[in-house]
Amino acid sequence: MHFEKNLQLLRKMTNMTQETLAEKMKVSRQTVSKWESGSILPEVEKLIDLCKIFHCSLDQLLQGNMDYSSEAYSEIKIVTVEPFCYIQYPVISRNPEEDAITHVKNWAKHLKMENPHIIGWDFPQVSQEQVNVFHMHGYTAALILDDAGNRNDIDTEILRQNRQKYLTITLREKAGEEFTLIPNAYKALFSYMAINDLKQKHDPAVIPCYEYEYSDRDGVEYMDIFIAIS
Repeated sequence: MHFEKNLQLLRKMTNMTQETLAEKMKVSRQTVSKWESGSILPEVEKLIDLCKIFHCSLDQLLQGNMDYSSEAYSEIKIVTVEPFCYIQYPVISRNPEEDAITHVKNWAKHLKMENPHIIGWDFPQVSQEQVNVFHMHGYTAALILDDAGNRNDIDTEILRQNRQKYLTITLREKAGEEFTLIPNAYKALFSYMAINDLKQKHDPAVIPCYEYEYSDRDGVEYMDIFIAIS
């Protein structure tokens, strides 16, 4: 059972103190401390309440191995993303992320951009037949343009996003753990939103959420995840 380590990770990822969690759970801080030390296990009703707070299932909370690397995540914060222009390329295929990013990188090469800023997000307009029968998924990659106003060499629509607030978290990627790290990062963001009464912004003129991957000078890979908030 991984409950105590999972609880610690979820609480810290959402920037919540033991005191705050205790208040929400209507227990003492000492009780939360005992839960996290593994000396006692919450009653079923309390376990269900914890799942609601952290947006996870009972099985994930009790049995899921979330304690692979809490150091993989930064603290969650709210940032203001300044206005930017971009061109996008949505793809529905068996490898949509690779296909979309490859296409956008070719755009960047054509535009002679040495260090292109590429972001991406899941493209939800996929039928159940495409998913279940053909194993296809959707993804959109976008290339950020620094001087869109002066570009006459782009043969696709240039889109603009105004200044927008985003909730964000940075994760340090580890080979082989991406399929666990990324979903848990999103869970942490949505838990943080629920705890702090924040709402996701749904506006056709705003990218609702996106990911940005990059490397530092030592070649360590990172990913910033952004969710637009009202």
